Amino acid sequence: MRIQRSRSRLTFRTRRRRSGCLPLTFLLMALVGIGFLSQGWLDENLNRSPTGSATADLRDANEAFDRGDLDTAANLSRQVWNNHLDSIDALSLLVRSLIYRSYTDYNRDIDREVALQVTRDAVEWHPDDLRVQALHAYALQAAGQSEEAWNLARQVLRQDETNQIARIALSLANAQAGGYENALREAETLNTLPDAGLDARRVLAITLADVGRYDEARAAVEEAIALNNRLLVLYFEQALYALQTGDFNAATAAYFRIMAFDPDNVKVRLRMCELSSLLSERETALDYCRQVTQAAPRWTAGWHALGREYFLAGDFLEAQHSLNRCTSLAVANRTPIDDKLFECWYLQGQAAEILGDCDGLLATYREFQSLSGGVSLKQTWTYPPEGPEICGNPN
Repeated sequence: MRIQRSRSRLTFRTRRRRSGCLPLTFLLMALVGIGFLSQGWLDENLNRSPTGSATADLRDANEAFDRGDLDTAANLSRQVWNNHLDSIDALSLLVRSLIYRSYTDYNRDIDREVALQVTRDAVEWHPDDLRVQALHAYALQAAGQSEEAWNLARQVLRQDETNQIARIALSLANAQAGGYENALREAETLNTLPDAGLDARRVLAITLADVGRYDEARAAVEEAIALNNRLLVLYFEQALYALQTGDFNAATAAYFRIMAFDPDNVKVRLRMCELSSLLSERETALDYCRQVTQAAPRWTAGWHALGREYFLAGDFLEAQHSLNRCTSLAVANRTPIDDKLFECWYLQGQAAEILGDCDGLLATYREFQSLSGGVSLKQTWTYPPEGPEICGNPN
């Protein structure tokens, strides 16, 4: 390519400078004008940017919630709330996302504590805002503080009878305290409101199940699923109500939906282990339970379920090993001995007795006795003073 210099018309002639200050005056005026325009543009865009970004982030967060992506919904709504403490909509979505996510897998309980801390801080910033108080009541009941949740929800509803979050909190707090009929009445009232949605249908399902109306509970949770078919907690609850009515196929289908949405979900594999055991599908149950302990080796519930399946299958040595893992984790984590964990000691001892393992039996029995002292259990495990028969006279 040639450069055609004849068209450039370049000249290097020096020009004569003109005297006078008029051009300089015009130049200064132009610069000042440009400065004012630039400052106005910057002010407009810098002031507008955070609000626009917050609106977009909140919209994206709501869309994430609708498609069941609670991680994104929680993260985006948290960003908006942290930057805009007047956005109660962001606070509401953050709290709902955290609480719904807390029920999706075995290791998400901490989300309920986080939600409670978020609303506790929000109440300090907005002490007179009824929406914030209602969200705090909702987080309180999710964290198991039913009495405080009940009182706060009642306080909100005395001033605003249409506050849905407060009525949800009141209904669930009643249910936690054993007031199942009152809980159902509040849920039914909630669902008469013209804009009652997914949360209201879910609470209605829970309270119907609490009074044994499982078919109606299934219908209510299916209405909730119709409003959002990507929230995993709804499928866990759908499966639970289906099992109560003996519909094992529907329960299985609900669990498979969860695995389709979340292939790494550990909690659903434990539920499939339990369901397979109920159907006497021993090998399938063992396979699911093994998957649980492999994915979550420090979850006591997985080892309890696996040990129980080995015991029922007649593999007492493996049962003893798995149940010992359950009790070791329970002691290390200082987990209270509830009715389920009782089996970790009791079945482990029974397996040792069947195997003739006196040392293992005595060690398990003595540990249980030391840990269960003063604890009220529905079941008990006691040997006569002379000790287990297979051990002769251990004293």
